[in-house]
Amino acid sequence: MFAELSITSNFTFLTGASHPEEYALRAAQLGLSAFAIADNNSVAGIVRAHMAVRDLARVVRERKTLEARDGPIGPPAPEPHQPGWAHVPRFLPAARLCLNNGVTLTALPKDRAGWGRLCRLISKGRLRVEKGSCHLTVPDVLEGAEGLCLLLHPAMATEDIDIWRKQASRLTRRFGTQMHLIMAPRYDGQDAARFDRLAKLAQEMDLTTVASGLPRMHHARRRKLADVLTAIRQGRRVDTLGREALANGEQRLRSEAEMLHLFAGHEEAVYRAGALAKQLGFSLDELRYEYPSEVMEGEPPTERLRRLAQEGLNWRYPGGASERVKKMMAHELTLIAKLKYEPYFLTVRDVVAFARSRDILCQGRGSAANSVVCYALGITSVSPETGTMVFERFVSEARDEPPDIDVDFEHERREEVIQHIYERYGRHRAGLCATVIHYRGKRAIREVGRAMGLSQDTIGALSSQLWGFFATSGKIERQRMREIGLDPDDWRLKQTMELVHEIEGFPRHLSQHVGGFVMTEGRLDELVPVENATMEGRTVICWDKDDIDALGILKVDVLALGMLSCIRKAFDLLDQHHGHRYTLATLPPEDAKVYDMLCEADSIGVFQVESRAQMNFLPRMRPRTFYDLVIEVAIIRPGPIQGDMVHPYIRRRNGEEEVSFPSDDLGQVLGKTLGVPLFQEQAMQIAIVGAGFSPEEADRLRRSLATFKKHGNVSAFRTRFLKGMARNGYDQDFAERCFSQIEGFGSYGFPESHAASFALLVYASAWIKCHHPGIFACALLNAQPMGFYAPAQIVRDACEHGVEIRPVCVNRSFWDNVMEPDDQGGLALRLGFRQIKGFSEEDAYWINAARGNGYHAVEDVWRRAGVLPSVIIGLVEADAFAGLGVTRRDALWAARALVGQKPLPLFAGDIDGEAIPEPDAHLSAMTLGEEVVEDYVSTRLSLKAHPLALLRDVLTPNVSGYF
Repeated sequence: MFAELSITSNFTFLTGASHPEEYALRAAQLGLSAFAIADNNSVAGIVRAHMAVRDLARVVRERKTLEARDGPIGPPAPEPHQPGWAHVPRFLPAARLCLNNGVTLTALPKDRAGWGRLCRLISKGRLRVEKGSCHLTVPDVLEGAEGLCLLLHPAMATEDIDIWRKQASRLTRRFGTQMHLIMAPRYDGQDAARFDRLAKLAQEMDLTTVASGLPRMHHARRRKLADVLTAIRQGRRVDTLGREALANGEQRLRSEAEMLHLFAGHEEAVYRAGALAKQLGFSLDELRYEYPSEVMEGEPPTERLRRLAQEGLNWRYPGGASERVKKMMAHELTLIAKLKYEPYFLTVRDVVAFARSRDILCQGRGSAANSVVCYALGITSVSPETGTMVFERFVSEARDEPPDIDVDFEHERREEVIQHIYERYGRHRAGLCATVIHYRGKRAIREVGRAMGLSQDTIGALSSQLWGFFATSGKIERQRMREIGLDPDDWRLKQTMELVHEIEGFPRHLSQHVGGFVMTEGRLDELVPVENATMEGRTVICWDKDDIDALGILKVDVLALGMLSCIRKAFDLLDQHHGHRYTLATLPPEDAKVYDMLCEADSIGVFQVESRAQMNFLPRMRPRTFYDLVIEVAIIRPGPIQGDMVHPYIRRRNGEEEVSFPSDDLGQVLGKTLGVPLFQEQAMQIAIVGAGFSPEEADRLRRSLATFKKHGNVSAFRTRFLKGMARNGYDQDFAERCFSQIEGFGSYGFPESHAASFALLVYASAWIKCHHPGIFACALLNAQPMGFYAPAQIVRDACEHGVEIRPVCVNRSFWDNVMEPDDQGGLALRLGFRQIKGFSEEDAYWINAARGNGYHAVEDVWRRAGVLPSVIIGLVEADAFAGLGVTRRDALWAARALVGQKPLPLFAGDIDGEAIPEPDAHLSAMTLGEEVVEDYVSTRLSLKAHPLALLRDVLTPNVSGYF
């Protein structure tokens, strides 16, 4: 049977016109024995094809089981020469190597070693150049292509035939029977003669021929989109492509019968492709379990994990852990050992231990993070006493895949952790995951619109007004187009919108994941190609988190969280001014004053509960325990809101509605949340217990949640879910609401374990704000930019909590905002130079270093600190000289006089007294309104008055004065 060995998918960005998954389905429909995705110098899309074939095989198995039990399903079997529904093609990983001298090869690994060489070859080419490019030469292939089946592409008409033949001959002499010559049609009426010439060329070079259609699309209907992609790639309009456009829609995936017809007289090349595919035994399934062993000083990972967990338990519980906690940890360690996950937990533990050794605050989260083992190892600070441990939900024998642990670090210091991982494992063993940037509404409209020749006005109107209607029906979309003054029946506009919808979800390019690290025991570049990231000092792989998850490869998310920076800075200030050294785990628990504050919605700046929606919900929820915060974090999310879970929960919590469960089985699942499903784990359990899903089906549903925004396949489970719920006697309305919530999780799923980790940060930030509002505001300002609120709102909130705020002062401020004695036994918040727009930390350093006993005039700063006049002007505009008794205008007059001057040697040092007297300039004083405006322009806040206070007499004529 024929096998297509050189397919271009849409992961050859802006060239291929079909998804890898579409090729997999089409190959099955056409009855191909095998197919290979071979993108240009890349294997970015092959996992998608691999998983699509795996899903096809699963569907076939399930249908065979049903037919064995219930008899044939569907129409009769097709004719013998046609593929049946049970046909599943093999998928062959491959890559097309485009060498710098014009030689092109399709490389297919024969075995695992061959795959490793292919990855190292692509890595070598990509690490030489900037991200997105590849530079490979014939010597590179001669040195590193052992174990690969190489298909040589004929020279293009534009290439120097003599140079091509010379280089191809070098490869042929080196690899012999490993190499074959591709014969591919061009569909221009000259293919028969061309095949004859290629057959003769192959004979001269002692090569065998292999037939391929070199498809760029899975079906001919993608021809228009292929031309649009070409136009986008070249920055041209479709109607100016000329010969660059496809002449027809023939460059598509073809069946064996079609290929035999095309290659009449050279049928052996068609059969040879199928025979060659049988010799290629490598599968991506062989790439699993290449985790770092984490063996240190000869200590096996199992023993090392047990030792560290026990030491951690003694550290967490100086007075001794309870029997319940000990039993939980023993059970978890047994399960971890059985599934051989010890290296994973040790990897995460070692990364966290490094961060703690550098005083970098971090907090683990994820389905496996909320466990006694992770608490003992210091990965998380959520105590097992909270009752949120859900270790076996995602670490179980039912799924043969690594657990999920994300670790958040201070956003200002995460790079230290990233570079430590590179240093510890080496760049040949560690790399960041990719993120596939897909075409979405606005980008799709803009780029397709330009390619189709729409005017900028039309593109602007469509992208600004229409992109949010993509999920709606065509009728609503057409109506919206009329509302914005466009004719939906215009042929060019109509065709453009069809192509926009078709390109939706196509990969555009690869970007860098926010922090997903892959670490391996062997060479990472033998597992997957590695390339340079855009950011200096980072290397990335070409697979994204979904690909890694699908293959079961270890990934540790090293993420950044601004609130951790804020909390760590607050802990440092508490230690400095009050002598208390807190950690997330040692804060006083269940403080009633903290909950009182939250019940009053006094939560500006508090992590996760600072939004208007949360502030509206807090007084209704009235949290009194830590687990209430867990629910608070999870409930105000699109999933529960879309599924109408919020109001039923509040009514039940307030006793306005009876707490009831649809069944005893679901009562065990929903008991903690009063019968209302709020967490992702509960949604999965409802699918299993209520709808009769198998654990494997529920896991597929869970996976679909993570990829919903890209593939939108959650609704494929809807019929199965609703029928299952009805069959088990559950109310239709309840089933609909449950599935509605599951769909909401598709974009914003929140597991209970994540909610528990975030709830700890809610409590910590709320505790600091409650008991030390000045320190909280200071830390929050020093951690900017982050959160919902601007510095002006943070400062005003601190004032309302009785904190004295002092302005930026050239003699008292530092780069950071600081706390200083307020002469009444308390602390005042002194604003720092970081609040000044455009000010740099380096300039602040020099100003502080040269301050001595204080500056006395504007010129002092210029002479002693050596900063530029523009820096001094920045200080003046922030009114930083007010403490010297110099008004803003007088200081600005003095600062402007420095522009263009250089300090003279005679006056470079500190000079007492006046040198040359200059007449005073009498400048009019600024009004309060002018002062406030200048404050906001310079520091984004004002301590003199609120802007609306200046309009108080206008807005409320009966009230005089300012508030």
